[in-house]
Amino acid sequence: MKKILFATLMFLTATFAHAQNEEARQKIESAKIALISERLGLTPEDAQKFWPIYNEYSQKRRENHIEFSNARRNFNPETATEQETQEMLKLGREVKERQLKLEGEYSDRMLQVIDSRQLMSLQNAERDFKKMLLDRLDQRRQQQQNSNEQLRKQNNERMRNKRNN
Repeated sequence: MKKILFATLMFLTATFAHAQNEEARQKIESAKIALISERLGLTPEDAQKFWPIYNEYSQKRRENHIEFSNARRNFNPETATEQETQEMLKLGREVKERQLKLEGEYSDRMLQVIDSRQLMSLQNAERDFKKMLLDRLDQRRQQQQNSNEQLRKQNNERMRNKRNN
């Protein structure tokens, strides 16, 4: 019974964490869409044509990234053979080449809907959004570290007070 309860609890925790991650991912995606829409100044007609192309491009780019991330996660340079290391390097080059080809293909497709200035604005908006996201993550990490430090100090103070009493 305890094992079933524990397994159920773990499942619910994992499900909740996944739901939170999915919710966070949706919020991030919405913010990205808002930033890009603002920067590009798309007309409703252009937006209707642009977003399906951009979303397809983003999905393919994400798949490319996931493939390489999974390979890197399973690669241990300390135990890898020379051949495995060569294969990893080759995969890295292939992924970069695919990414470059993807950018060229989708840039051409997007230029049928938006002009070259908007395409440059898109690239700048993506870079700015990534920087903003990383900055926020750094801020959160810093806040978490500060919070942990405060808790440590409070706990130390409590321990001192208990000893003195």
